[in-house]
Amino acid sequence: MRRIIVAAAATTLIGATLAACGSSSSSGTSGTGSSPSTSAASCSNASIQKDLYTKGVLTVATDNPVFTPWFVKNKPSNGQGYESAVAYAIAHQLGFKPSQVVWVAEPFSSSYAPGTKKFDFDINEISYTPQRAQAVTFSNSYYDVQQAIVALKGSPIVTHHTAADLKKYLYGDQVGTTGLTYITNNIQPTQQPRVFDTLSEVSAALEAHRIDALITDTPTAQYMASAQLKHAVLVAQFPSVGEHYGLLFHLGNPLVTCVNKAIATLKTNGTLAALQKKYLQIYLTFPTIQP
Repeated sequence: MRRIIVAAAATTLIGATLAACGSSSSSGTSGTGSSPSTSAASCSNASIQKDLYTKGVLTVATDNPVFTPWFVKNKPSNGQGYESAVAYAIAHQLGFKPSQVVWVAEPFSSSYAPGTKKFDFDINEISYTPQRAQAVTFSNSYYDVQQAIVALKGSPIVTHHTAADLKKYLYGDQVGTTGLTYITNNIQPTQQPRVFDTLSEVSAALEAHRIDALITDTPTAQYMASAQLKHAVLVAQFPSVGEHYGLLFHLGNPLVTCVNKAIATLKTNGTLAALQKKYLQIYLTFPTIQP
């Protein structure tokens, strides 16, 4: 998972209905338990009003700031970037006009904490994990994730990254992220990774040569290496371990059933595939190595 440091150039707004383009990512189920079968009538805009945080509008949370390729110009409401476009496509499936989507700020680190939520769902590159799912409810996958290595050009890890080599380096990552979990569980380095409050701090540590590399999702890693960090490079990505991003709801929120139905429709009609091609394709073609 997540987070980058400086916003980037704009891309055009995706309409609510898109022609199929490219191949969709594999379907992921976030392990929230089986949902009751839901008829078209029970997912009408009128029928879901009782489940909304504020009747009449869909309240969507994300972090502040937000970054390319997930959002554009730090403005979730412009419909640009993969996650912003997905949110509006789901809203359309639920019968909301763009003007009926209200965005609120929710820090990543508090999004999956237990308790009530001041939003209907949060879209913020939040990976499903069984631990998080004990406190919140996740939708099915809207994007399947691979982790990748970012390092400075000329550093040893760029050319020496066998499974044995990877254990020798000092990594850093943001607290609570699946990138940090990947370091400790999959790479298992000999040095304890350094943990930071934000990915901006991790990036600064990399640029200051205080860590050898960081781990984050492939689109974010490529954007950081190509547009944000001077002299950085995406070294390689790791094989999929089934990680995926899900929309986050307060625990037991019945709205997830209709949102899952909307996500399934967007996969079937090609909308998610088209959005991935539009916003993420240039960030995804990299060699895969074993941890």
